[in-house]
Amino acid sequence: MTVAPSLSNGAVDAASISVAADRPELSFGKRGPSPAERARSVLLRLLGLTVSIVLVLFIVGPLVWLAIGAFAKTWNAPSLLPQAWTLSWWKIVFAQPELGHSFWLSLRFAVSATALATVICLPAAYAIGRRRFPGRRVVLIGLFATNAFPKMGLFTSIATLFYSLNLMGTGLGVVIIQLLGTIVTMVWLPAAAFASVSPSMLDAARDAGAGPVRTFARITLPQAIPGIAVALILAFLACFDEAQGTYLIGSPTYITMPTQMYTLVDNYPAPAAAVFAIVLTIPSILLLLLVRRHILGGHLAEGFQIK
Repeated sequence: MTVAPSLSNGAVDAASISVAADRPELSFGKRGPSPAERARSVLLRLLGLTVSIVLVLFIVGPLVWLAIGAFAKTWNAPSLLPQAWTLSWWKIVFAQPELGHSFWLSLRFAVSATALATVICLPAAYAIGRRRFPGRRVVLIGLFATNAFPKMGLFTSIATLFYSLNLMGTGLGVVIIQLLGTIVTMVWLPAAAFASVSPSMLDAARDAGAGPVRTFARITLPQAIPGIAVALILAFLACFDEAQGTYLIGSPTYITMPTQMYTLVDNYPAPAAAVFAIVLTIPSILLLLLVRRHILGGHLAEGFQIK
């Protein structure tokens, strides 16, 4: 029996080195980036940093201007800061007798519209998220299509209908017009939350003898609650800050805080409007802080992943 001669360890090592020299991709050491790759990496980082700074200035800049302008007594260009400071604008705004009434009116309408949206939209969201039916995708696209048109044009058309139904200048008309602005949020986000429930957990619950109602109450709803909560908060904020439709349908009988802004902008200096804008922003900031974990955790993005 003939045995093929084997190379010694030294011969093997020499052969490996020879092959590695001929083929650099097989070498043991990792090749570093070339100067062109390093330059491209630096340029991409600088571009990302520039875009981030521009976005921060674009978003935070107006808020900083409002915060400073609300306390400015004298602020002349080109100075970056006011020459004199005052609290008189805050006194002027809070001395308005309509402020408290407008706040509670905005709160009442927002809560009513959000509650009505919950009753109407959540069953539709469950059907879209957990069922497959003809025209399902058309419904989803149609929901987004409503936001493709100028709001004021839609509100004007709706006002024509409201005149025939005697809803102009009524609280019900304001609630309906605010409800229309929440439909997309209250359907898409909860539908994605319902769709993300694991089918294996539902099958296990049914195998354990749970009926449809108990399975929904113990499995489906608890897992969908974070997405539903995000939708509720965003819908409430949309109703609370809605100005155009509320002004068109409810004015002059119902003047909410956003519609009150029009009066302040027309009749008071800019610092007074800045104070009112800050007051109007506080509830939105507080509510967004409450749901920031769910928004940053991806529940908001899940609304755009419905299949």
